[in-house]
Amino acid sequence: MSQLYRRLLQSVPSSPENVEGHIQELKWSLFSNPCPKEYRGLVWKVLLNLHHVSASCYISLVHRGPSALDDKIRSDTFRTMTTDASFLEHVSEDMLIRVLNAFVWISKESTKTGDTSEELQLRAALKHDACVSELTYVQGMNVLAAPFLMVLPEMEAFFAFSDFVWRVCPLYVHPTLKGVHCGIKLVDMSLRVLDPELYGYMMGKGLSANMYAFPSVLTFSACTPPLSELLRLWDVMFAFGFHLNILFIVAQLALIRDNIMASSSPAKLLRKLPPLEADMIIKLAGASCKKLPRDLYTQLVRHLHDENVVDALVQVGSTAFDGAGNNRPSETLPAFMQEARNFSMDSIRRKRPARGGGC
Repeated sequence: MSQLYRRLLQSVPSSPENVEGHIQELKWSLFSNPCPKEYRGLVWKVLLNLHHVSASCYISLVHRGPSALDDKIRSDTFRTMTTDASFLEHVSEDMLIRVLNAFVWISKESTKTGDTSEELQLRAALKHDACVSELTYVQGMNVLAAPFLMVLPEMEAFFAFSDFVWRVCPLYVHPTLKGVHCGIKLVDMSLRVLDPELYGYMMGKGLSANMYAFPSVLTFSACTPPLSELLRLWDVMFAFGFHLNILFIVAQLALIRDNIMASSSPAKLLRKLPPLEADMIIKLAGASCKKLPRDLYTQLVRHLHDENVVDALVQVGSTAFDGAGNNRPSETLPAFMQEARNFSMDSIRRKRPARGGGC
């Protein structure tokens, strides 16, 4: 497996068309094959299209010291992935604090005249074509920064994390978390289409996604261990889009579907989702992509960064419930779960070609 990724990352394409071909091959390789950890950092940077990092720029930001949000940052960082021994071994709280304070400094227009030329260039690059004009530290950013620090050296992690937040999911870190609330609604909408029986049963118990999915949506599933499985999911999301996290959450429900349907109090089961099983989650999510209506799939893709999509969905009331939760459970699995048993990479490539980061 290492040879495959070495070939894709080290070969030099002869033309722009070949570059795109290499990127597509890399993405589909990530879908079906775990990325060796020695190549993960480089793969993430390639898929983020992150070409330039500057040690002097990062050092300058760190030397500014605590930002105005340092207390808020520190109130979160000490709780970051405290149950994962590998993370605690590789990432210190001080690293998180430095990266997050540096993000606050670079994301806010300075009223001082002390910005270096590199800082000005970085701020302009981050804000170029962004759907928001300003970002700052919000709840959950500590968990979002953690995988970057696990995979990359601190300085590179800062640049990758900043680019990720500004370009991939700016509405998830909006002060109102509007993208997150939209994502929660999309969990319900996707579940209703993919598994109406499970959706109806849960709604009959008063269990909408708002009751169980907020942490998983907010952190792109980084709140659920183990970290090794999470990084596999993030590989696939870097390749095909972080909107897939919504389908990953639905897939996690599918893996415990029988337990939920058999429980008179499913809310207790969902207080904490079970440990991630990346390969099964990826298969289920891949199969579910084929079953979603195109307009719903488009909403999934765009809700991380398109305020028009988010505002329209936020205005919509709770998804209608037709009383299916009172029905006797069926022995027939929903179609996407049946397809996942024989799911192949070729089947999804034929159905839904990669576009706009989607699978």
